Amino acid sequence: MGISVSEAEAANELMRLAKAIARHDRLYHLQDAPEISDAEYDALVRRNAELEAAYPHLIRPDSPSRNVGHGVAASPLGKVTHEVRMMSLDNAFTDEEVAEFVARIRRFLALSENAEVAVTAEDKIDGLSCSLRYEGGRLVRAATRGDGQVGEDVTANVAHIADIPQQLRGVYMPEVFEVRGEVYMEKAAFRALNVQLMEEARAHAEAKSEAFDEAKVRQFANPRNAAAGSLRQKDAGVTARRPLRFWAHGWGAASCVPGDTQHEVIRRIETWGLPVSPQFRLCRSLDEMLAAYRAIREGRPDLPFEIDGVVYKVDRIDWQQRLGFVAKAPRWGLAHKFPAERAETTLESIDVQVGRTGKLTPVGRLKPVLVGGVTVTNVTLHNRDEIARLGVRPGDRVVLQRAGDVIPQVVDNLTREEARAAYVFPDHCPQCGSEAVAEEEEVDVRCTGGLICPAQRTERLKHFVSRAALDIEGLGEKTIDEFFAQGWLESPADIFRLKNRREQILQREGWKDKSVDNLLAAVENKRVPDAARLLFGLGIRHVGAVTARDLMKRFTSLPALREVVERAFALPSSSRPNEDAGEEARAEMLSIEGIGPVVVEALGDFFHEAHNQQVWDDLLSEVSPPPYLIESTDSAVSGKTVVFTGKLETMSRDEAKAQAERLGAKAAGSVSPKTDLVVAGPGAGSKLKKAADLGIKVIDEAEWAEIVKAAG
Repeated sequence: MGISVSEAEAANELMRLAKAIARHDRLYHLQDAPEISDAEYDALVRRNAELEAAYPHLIRPDSPSRNVGHGVAASPLGKVTHEVRMMSLDNAFTDEEVAEFVARIRRFLALSENAEVAVTAEDKIDGLSCSLRYEGGRLVRAATRGDGQVGEDVTANVAHIADIPQQLRGVYMPEVFEVRGEVYMEKAAFRALNVQLMEEARAHAEAKSEAFDEAKVRQFANPRNAAAGSLRQKDAGVTARRPLRFWAHGWGAASCVPGDTQHEVIRRIETWGLPVSPQFRLCRSLDEMLAAYRAIREGRPDLPFEIDGVVYKVDRIDWQQRLGFVAKAPRWGLAHKFPAERAETTLESIDVQVGRTGKLTPVGRLKPVLVGGVTVTNVTLHNRDEIARLGVRPGDRVVLQRAGDVIPQVVDNLTREEARAAYVFPDHCPQCGSEAVAEEEEVDVRCTGGLICPAQRTERLKHFVSRAALDIEGLGEKTIDEFFAQGWLESPADIFRLKNRREQILQREGWKDKSVDNLLAAVENKRVPDAARLLFGLGIRHVGAVTARDLMKRFTSLPALREVVERAFALPSSSRPNEDAGEEARAEMLSIEGIGPVVVEALGDFFHEAHNQQVWDDLLSEVSPPPYLIESTDSAVSGKTVVFTGKLETMSRDEAKAQAERLGAKAAGSVSPKTDLVVAGPGAGSKLKKAADLGIKVIDEAEWAEIVKAAG
């Protein structure tokens, strides 16, 4: 299905997807209480990926393409901070996307079009990422990926996995070496485990002389969930009774790396007694990569475990280091997913949900159907236009597709021609009854009720405490709904006044002294929050987590940001409400890479509303975010703005910009009075002349390389 949405609609939908996915991550990974099936969850992720492919400049950090895994704040297991962050991989679904991956590597490394780019290929097992730290060859710690930075300590649990040696074999090995791989469960073991869980539940009910309800027995949806649930047990004895397996596919922290290529290191890990993929191979061309993919895909039905694609990694480790990372993923790796599976079912009803921005999102309720081994019961229909395009109505027979084996979407309506009335999209909010309209040039229908709409108020509060925003432990969605219904939470600032309601909270069912004190302590712990997270948490339209960080990098504090916005729009509280000051302020915001007119207008709209100003002031009376600091390597260019111009001969422009950011500098696209340094290569033109006119220091590529080298 192609993308037929406007840029504004895509930005809005990406914002909603980010929030929804974060919510379901918490429910599934931390609360062990998922509300939707894996297929429904993956549908959200795939839709996010489709929109990002169509509008790459709208990519948000709080989407599956940027965030890794889930936080571990509410986990009963101990926390482990990864010495080297555990990243995820970008996905490809077509041969063309794989070809672009190889071409992108050549461009970034400034290689010739015919230069060989060797990559490894292996099957992508559907399991739980796990890191094993060995010191002197002995296992000292095991951890899940978590959010990539902090995972859960599962050392005691992996001791019961036969594939994971407590002591590595062989003589030579680094003093410290962190093996990374996947914990998984084979398909036959998964089926046997679900049978066992059913039998245990039946026996328990009989022992207590209770009626046995098979529908209420909680079973695992697929082998991946079974592996994750079995490994992440507080009681390692439970893990010991589960048939888990492991194989290695990479490494993290290491006192030294025993090889110059991915292929060499993986083979060395294998000699130490850790299993690796039997399909692991080296490919020296795009044709070999695609041939490996097809061979693995064809053999997939006969494998004893689930796989959902093939992973490619650039073989040369020095190239991996140069390529580096973007957001959640390395530039040198790619997951090539398998094609979609399809099934037919009946669309039984269409429900309309209201998000925190007021957007009305239709959700199709389906007669349950098995698609690629997963039972699908719900599917998003995206918006009013998508319903019209498909012509769907309750009672229609529809075709579902799970793209990449994970994402369900409606791709066809088999009963479109039947003589039944078309579905009428609501013109009033199902939550508050306010009029629901679509803005000019937008397809999204939104409730106009604003903060009188309970759905928007509670959803904004949930967004404010979400993992990507303030990440307040213990203040989950049910708690916010409960406190909102009691009238205790109306705005973000009210969260920090909950300490005054301790006795009232204790009167509520399920709350005890310890749970209330833990909640209030978690709230107090966020009184000095990260400024960018706080800004993102306010839910200003088009201001995602990356945009919030970009704004804070430039203005360093929330009052400074507000001041420049007020100047830009000549708001009453501005100290310089005149046209020239406004143009200057708008230009200053637009000079920030990644900040465009849509974001600037959204900020202006936000501060134009008196209620928003009140919410802002009220919140800042309760919290004190410190000046925003950028973590980077100390260097001669830390805190400076650098512009690259002309042809760079030893690296690509992308690599140069990545170097600048690692050194704590800002890589800008144009020369201005705020530019501190210009790196000029052959063919530099107007930017070089402007730098000379402004008296800005200019160096060549060799001098830049010396700065990079000096910073280590």
